[in-house]
Amino acid sequence: MPSANQSRPLPPPLRLVLGLVALMFIGALMLWLPISGQNGGLTWNEALFTATSALTVTGLSTIIPITDLSLFGVWMLLILIQSGGVGFMVIAVVVMRLIGRRISLTDRIALKDSLGLLSPGAIVTLTRNVLAVVLLIESIGAMLLYLHWRTDPRLTEGQALLYAIFHAVSAFCNAGFDLFTGTPGYPEGIPRDNFSLAIMGWLIFIGGLGIPVIGDLLLYWRQRRLTLHTRITLTVVSLLVVIGTLGFFFAEGQAGGTLVDEPPLRRLLICFFQSVSARTAGFAGIPDLAHVTDASELLLMVLMFIGCAPASMGGGITTGTFAALMISLWSYAQGLSEAQFGGRTLAVGTMRKAGAVLTISLLVVIIAIWLILMTHDVSLDRTAFEVVSAFATCGLTLGLTGELNLFGQFVIMVVMFWGRLGALTIVIAIARRQNQAQMIRYPEEQILIG
Repeated sequence: MPSANQSRPLPPPLRLVLGLVALMFIGALMLWLPISGQNGGLTWNEALFTATSALTVTGLSTIIPITDLSLFGVWMLLILIQSGGVGFMVIAVVVMRLIGRRISLTDRIALKDSLGLLSPGAIVTLTRNVLAVVLLIESIGAMLLYLHWRTDPRLTEGQALLYAIFHAVSAFCNAGFDLFTGTPGYPEGIPRDNFSLAIMGWLIFIGGLGIPVIGDLLLYWRQRRLTLHTRITLTVVSLLVVIGTLGFFFAEGQAGGTLVDEPPLRRLLICFFQSVSARTAGFAGIPDLAHVTDASELLLMVLMFIGCAPASMGGGITTGTFAALMISLWSYAQGLSEAQFGGRTLAVGTMRKAGAVLTISLLVVIIAIWLILMTHDVSLDRTAFEVVSAFATCGLTLGLTGELNLFGQFVIMVVMFWGRLGALTIVIAIARRQNQAQMIRYPEEQILIG
């Protein structure tokens, strides 16, 4: 037994929360330094908001990176995006191994939670493999973008290389930060030619699948089977992409839509990119989101709220939660006593977690919307869009973030932080589990539902 003077290790969820908080302030300090900014540098609240948005891979910003940050600041922003995307626990474990330190059991469990894995077995080896695969995918994306953008007369050779690396990382990590906004010759932000949208769209798509799914797909040639989680994730993601693409295609292709003048195939590509990006990447394929139809605006919020797969680069309630709820609903409609899919029965604990995530997420979003409406003279639709975007760590915006006061920015930062770590991680980190309560059972009684 540990002595009275021996401190107990922090629970893994609390280590994740405190680790992200510490990185937020370190990142903010680096961005606040005069060397990171231009024209006097960033204010502390700008630096903190930007660091939070980068580490939570959101993309909402109160600054324009290419005009407000120096080259050093841009690289610092990129490091923060990469750290937030692959997970600071992954980076911490790799660094500890490089300096010869052993990884404790508590760190292994925290890393397991960070990666969304069910077992801590061979966690260090898996971590190295994850980092290697991430860097390989980003390198391929950066190379393709560089070869394409270096022929653009509006960019120098150095800009093409920097922009290719930055946007490959930002796209794969589903961050949504871009350097084209504010660059002369790019009034609409990122290039929307077919090749750029295709490469960035696939980087976003792969990053949104989640580390467990990517690992499962890489091992398929040897195992010749996919886990239930991978099958569910691929099914739900494919359905959401198709529904989003067709929804935007018809909504924005009708009279008054923003894509009515685009050829059908071109419109289909833009809508595909927007459907993929809406689920937490935050790049705007449609040039002016402020002028999209109400139907597209609602569809964007739904896709953002659902988000990406668990343990991926994105946020939202995750496709896992959404799938569990839909499977439970369908099973109940069929008269089944248990949730079943693909010849398997989902655990009761999984369904309870899904219900808890949805309930807590709705409460967080509603409270944040109410707080901003109470302290700002803004419309409900713009506020709801911005809050959902922050919660989903998406970064799509209708321009409200730059109009918020310090309190509003603080609310958005909290929502981004919450959306990145996930509802259950934070609740478990805050609450103390009472093991004794598990041994007490009370008489069962029913209440009316529906």
